[in-house]
Amino acid sequence: MSDAMTHYTPWAVFASVFVNQAGLPVPVVPSLVIATRSGRTLTALVIALALAGCASVGPDYKRPAVSVPQEWRTTGEGVGSMADLEWWQLFQDPVLRDLIATALEENRDLRLAVARVAEARAQLAVTRAAQFPQVDAQGSYTNQRFSQKSFPFTALRSFPGASGLDVQQDFYRTGLELSFELDLWGRLRRATEGARADLLASAENTRTVLTTLISDVAQSYFDLLELDREADVDRQTLASRQASLELVRRRFDEGLTSELDVRRAEQELAAAAAVPDVKRRIAQTENRLSILLGHNPGPIQRGTALDAQRMPPQVPAGLPSTLLERRPDVRETEQKLISANAHIGEAKAAFFPRISLTGMFGLESASLSELFTGPAHVWQVGPTVTFPVFHGGQLRGNLRAAEARQHQALIQYQQTIQQAFREVDDALVFRAKASDIRTQQEARVQAAQRALDIANLRYISGLGTYLDVLDAQRQLFSAQVDLARTTRDHLTAVVQVYKALGGGWEMQ
Repeated sequence: MSDAMTHYTPWAVFASVFVNQAGLPVPVVPSLVIATRSGRTLTALVIALALAGCASVGPDYKRPAVSVPQEWRTTGEGVGSMADLEWWQLFQDPVLRDLIATALEENRDLRLAVARVAEARAQLAVTRAAQFPQVDAQGSYTNQRFSQKSFPFTALRSFPGASGLDVQQDFYRTGLELSFELDLWGRLRRATEGARADLLASAENTRTVLTTLISDVAQSYFDLLELDREADVDRQTLASRQASLELVRRRFDEGLTSELDVRRAEQELAAAAAVPDVKRRIAQTENRLSILLGHNPGPIQRGTALDAQRMPPQVPAGLPSTLLERRPDVRETEQKLISANAHIGEAKAAFFPRISLTGMFGLESASLSELFTGPAHVWQVGPTVTFPVFHGGQLRGNLRAAEARQHQALIQYQQTIQQAFREVDDALVFRAKASDIRTQQEARVQAAQRALDIANLRYISGLGTYLDVLDAQRQLFSAQVDLARTTRDHLTAVVQVYKALGGGWEMQ
């Protein structure tokens, strides 16, 4: 019986152990005999592995058709796309470059996104592991006393010498256990497909966080430079009104003007000295930028002044169709759609029988000294088939929930694409109008400065009133502040175009 193996039931093994210990020549009849030739075993394994590679149930992913505009409402300038520039090529201020580089290293949101990618990668490994055989090693020792008033002692009383049986026994066991689910319907492969898409979605989310971080740092930096410019205008206005008060006082001492002009000049000087609001906003902006850098709130270094900042003279927008491949948030939602689509197949596969192979190969003995001998070898192998018969609607509910989640992911994917197109168009319009407004504001500042010079000359010459001077000062102050804000808007508009086009997620 060299090509076959005899498998005994537990009670037959039990009886054989005790009979042999008592020295009784009692034959034990096998309860189950399985004869499996090695060639047939190999054939069965090959067939099982072939079946495991069957096609997966459920829908295969196909990218949904979306409506893509042929061109932007506000056309860009130049050839190509501004998103092709790396962020360190876009920003020329060395201090801003250093701030962005620091943020990419220290920002907590970005670190959190990277940690989520690591989690998704580990989860993919966990999910994918279910497709492979699971092998465990085990060892055990048991000391057990049996009742003499129950089977098999009651059945062995009639045998000679049965009174010599030991009711307390040692039992040693060691071996390997194998379990392997045949993925005939693709349930495990669909789960792996979904986990892989979740990993890619997490990676794209990291790129989205990265582009948002670069944009936020740049915009906060430009906000800070604009507030610095406002503070400069406040100081210049304060100095101008201090000089005006001295002039009015001299004219009053000389009898050339009334006390009313002096009091008005003092009032304007007091108003100009009240600039704590700008200082408050500067401190808050520095704190916001410090958090983006991953630091505690504190002062921020400045580089190039606001008026000296340089951006590319042209802002090419590229073709709308390239946006689907460029924007990380669009690619993230598509990966989520792929994952949801895969889970439909996983839910459908649950309706089909689940087939698993289980096996054990090891050693069993009632004596430790005989555990590693040839006769102590044991093995067991066989398939297990589980048919879903009645689950109270659970399987159908899971399938409908998976289909509903896929539909939600599809809507979110389409919505993200539309939002991306809108953000690009809005940014292009903002950039074009900010450039025009900045030209107008520069002309306005020049005109306001000329009006103030004329008002001062007329007042000194006695041809005009001090109210004309005050009004001209207010107009110049307002024009200078508006020009600073418009200059900032012109810079941030370029940043918004860059972000909307999906640029900035490349690492240096």
